[in-house]
Amino acid sequence: MMPKVSEQAVAEYDAVAAGLESAGVVRGSMFGMPCLKIGRKVVAGMYGDAMTFKLPPTPRAKALSLPGAEPFDPGMGRPMKEWVLIPLSQAAVWPEFAAEALEYVRG
Repeated sequence: MMPKVSEQAVAEYDAVAAGLESAGVVRGSMFGMPCLKIGRKVVAGMYGDAMTFKLPPTPRAKALSLPGAEPFDPGMGRPMKEWVLIPLSQAAVWPEFAAEALEYVRG
């Protein structure tokens, strides 16, 4: 079951999405959660009052050092390898990590 999402989290997510539109990022859905994609590849997503980002090792380590951040586990009992969940309390850095994720996914 998906965690509840607050209006503030939606507003922050929408701001990140709008900031990436000019780079060709579009909104989509993955496993029933809102996500941001470039082509068919997922860059970031929204999970409850947090955003998830697909990140390479150095930015991933930086993200995991943030208070409340953790490896992203969508409820399967094991975290997804390259994904980090960053809580709403850290929304100020969401755009930074979204840009890092986009660069990584574009390869």
